[in-house]
Amino acid sequence: MADQQANNQEKRRTTVTIYGDQYTVISDESKRHVDDVSRHVDAKMREMRKVNPYLDTRRLAVLTAINIADDYLKMQKDQGSMSEEED
Repeated sequence: MADQQANNQEKRRTTVTIYGDQYTVISDESKRHVDDVSRHVDAKMREMRKVNPYLDTRRLAVLTAINIADDYLKMQKDQGSMSEEED
């Protein structure tokens, strides 16, 4: 129980705005990091909206998540390829 209380004390609440809606993010990351992540998601959603102007917000959010996950997995794969080349 003490460990759980210590973990809760490390977490911070940060209010962010993504695509016009406010969210409270609870994280042990810095406010700056949470803000950076939120701005990235907001920018991606706006980018996806330009390409798909008729999507509702829920579908837009899912498409954005897919695109961010795709970017992330490609980056991981590229880093893995670089590590293999170094060996």
